[in-house]
Amino acid sequence: MTTSHPAADPVAELIDDPYRAYARLRAAGPVHRVTGPDGLPVWLVTRYADVREALADPRLALDKRHAAPGNYRGFALPPALDANLLNMDPPDHTRIRRLVAQAFTPRRMAQLRGPVEQVAERLLDAMAPLGRADLIEAYAAPLPITVICDLLGVPEQDRHDFRAWTDTLVAPDPTRPQDAKAAVGAMLAFFTELIARKRAAPGEDLLSALIAVRDEQDRLTEDELTSLAFLILFAGYENTVHLIGNAVLALLQHPAQLAALRADPGLTDGAVEEFARFDGPTPLAIRRFPREDVVIGGSTVPAGETVLLALASANRDPDRFADPDRLDLHRQDSGHLALGHGIHYCLGAPLARMETGIALTALLRRFPGLALDLPAGELRRRPSLRARGLLSLPVRY
Repeated sequence: MTTSHPAADPVAELIDDPYRAYARLRAAGPVHRVTGPDGLPVWLVTRYADVREALADPRLALDKRHAAPGNYRGFALPPALDANLLNMDPPDHTRIRRLVAQAFTPRRMAQLRGPVEQVAERLLDAMAPLGRADLIEAYAAPLPITVICDLLGVPEQDRHDFRAWTDTLVAPDPTRPQDAKAAVGAMLAFFTELIARKRAAPGEDLLSALIAVRDEQDRLTEDELTSLAFLILFAGYENTVHLIGNAVLALLQHPAQLAALRADPGLTDGAVEEFARFDGPTPLAIRRFPREDVVIGGSTVPAGETVLLALASANRDPDRFADPDRLDLHRQDSGHLALGHGIHYCLGAPLARMETGIALTALLRRFPGLALDLPAGELRRRPSLRARGLLSLPVRY
């Protein structure tokens, strides 16, 4: 993104050091009209109070039909993957969210805790004899993909391509546009075939239940069914991988906080919230389009223009959080926006929290000598403005 005061490479800065860039933007003003990487203008909202209010403002639509002509380019998905909650407003959003919310109730999370713990221990068993590993490849990625595939009912033999597909979609190579197109086609073909197989032989899984809602109750269209399965898998995997990876890195870079968590595992739930605030997986909320002219932070945003809400900036706003750039696992000023706010609050947040807490507890218990296996400055992050995550995290133990 570029502004009236561009850095030498502002896009690289927002990927490599977004918090310094956002601090500068917050100090300059709450809302900025900037140019995105695609060359189109967007309104970037940086301060906590404005971001929180905008997240719950019904005048800001997610439905792309509210975008002004020529104002939004976005990533093109076929209708069978695009009819998902990230592109919907009420009443369709309300209807579909209610159908899937049953999978993420406190009771369901309690039932999943044991299986998640078993997956974590199995992955750590495989790591233990090696002495060193890429923690993303060996642990942070396979844990959530295993859990979400078990929840949906995806057979084990069909799980190997998911990470490659999602990596391509989240951070597409601009020099190879055909890769993203191929990934979309592969995912659509996969879900179409999986749904057909589940229809023929339903199981005790979430996807079979959603198919029954579609076929027996007619409460979903076929595109909505396919898109919902795609979103649950995509979001349920992607965000948790990054939350776990960022949390482990934060601990390894803050030895006193690591020692505190080792000494008192009872800090884990609060620590997960602090990791989400400190270095969450989604720097930007999904784009919004005003249905009418709206005033945000004193700026009038015309109807149909693109609004980006900087969650990463809001979560480091000193007007909301004391000493916001400090990792503090004892922090009491909660209320971060890493998982959203309002009716679009992350549906899978309870699962992401549980998985991250279990992953950290098991990892720290099993490997007391855990340490980075290369200088922190050599770590590479995903080249994306919308996903804050590590490509790899080499550790020794």
